Amino acid sequence: MADQSVRGRFVWHELVTPDANAAHAFYGKAIGWKPQPWEEDAAYVMFAAQRGPIGAAVAGNGSAPHWLPYIGTGDIDATIELAKSKGGSVVKDVDTMSSGSRHAVLQDPYGAKFGLYESAEDYGKITPPQPGEHSWHELISTDHEGAFDFYSALFGWENMVEHDMGPMGKYLIYGFGDVPFGGMMTMKSGPSPNWLSYVHVKDVNQTAKKVKSAGGQVINGPMEVPGGDWIVQAVDPQGAMFAAHATAANMKKSEKKEKKVKPEQLKLDTETPPSVVQDPETPAEEQAPPVETPPAAPAEKPAKKRAPAKKAPPKEAPPAEAPAEEAPAKRAPAKKSPAKKAPAKKKAPAKKAPGKAPAKKGGKKKSSKKSAGKTAGSKKTAAKKGAKKGAQKKAAAKSKTRSGGKKKAAKKPRKGK
Repeated sequence: MADQSVRGRFVWHELVTPDANAAHAFYGKAIGWKPQPWEEDAAYVMFAAQRGPIGAAVAGNGSAPHWLPYIGTGDIDATIELAKSKGGSVVKDVDTMSSGSRHAVLQDPYGAKFGLYESAEDYGKITPPQPGEHSWHELISTDHEGAFDFYSALFGWENMVEHDMGPMGKYLIYGFGDVPFGGMMTMKSGPSPNWLSYVHVKDVNQTAKKVKSAGGQVINGPMEVPGGDWIVQAVDPQGAMFAAHATAANMKKSEKKEKKVKPEQLKLDTETPPSVVQDPETPAEEQAPPVETPPAAPAEKPAKKRAPAKKAPPKEAPPAEAPAEEAPAKRAPAKKSPAKKAPAKKKAPAKKAPGKAPAKKGGKKKSSKKSAGKTAGSKKTAAKKGAKKGAQKKAAAKSKTRSGGKKKAAKKPRKGK
């Protein structure tokens, strides 16, 4: 027996895309969904959120990439007949699964496509959407009032409130009782009528950043909408349009966390490039300069600490150089002592005299001087005696020369050597 509690609720979402693998990779980064093959058909890979699968990717078969929401019904056959009577048409006939659940694809009178789902299981009560689950479903139509009449007849939706958006017309919010499901609006020009499903996230600013980094494109927002909630609309790399929605309460929490966490993250992280999507509010921008200064401060401190390390080699070098510096000081006296002896060498012109070369030592130099003095005295004495003795002295000198007196005189200096 079909479940009646599922009527009018959005229970499933299929992404019609030419590249299912690329789509799973993108939404995994942008939204956080994980791929999960279906037990009955491994080729049918689902998108899994925290509480379980929320949809799947299917082949496009030539149609433009788009998301197709499935709306629950307690009697799929009766709903199809009613839709036809209201101007709708069948795009895909009813298909029955092994579990007994049945599904089909229809098109409303204005051209928007949607899925029908009859569940064999009880869906229970409606619960608030969790992160990663769809929280809002928006219909863009050429006549939102006529479209509301059509869907209200099929699923029992109620007109909860209408917002006047000025030149853009009215925005009708529909749902059950006090539980809103989404909105409808008229657009005479622009994209063809379609359903746009919003994924519940904690912070649309962060989602916008992830969409861009994963290769998608943000086409509208992040922006605040009436009531205080925030939205962002985007297109995945294959061309399918989707959106994200965050409540006002979650956005405020995220803003407070960012103010507290940003400085710490910047100290530990170098990933904070200027290109990161910033919070559109001015306070966050005003805090940007102080946030950038902390990393600069730590950067200077390490430089001061490392400076000694760089100077360490010079500090170690001095010990090696110190001896070199002290050595000249110790050797200085040695250099001076030769300088002191140098005069002795200069005074020792006796070097020129072959016989007086050993007179480098002081004692020998003195003896040479004395011998020189004695020689001079002996010459004077000989001269005096020569004057007195006359010819006899000359004769004696001649006789000595002939007898080899000179040789004996030469032997004495040689002995001195």
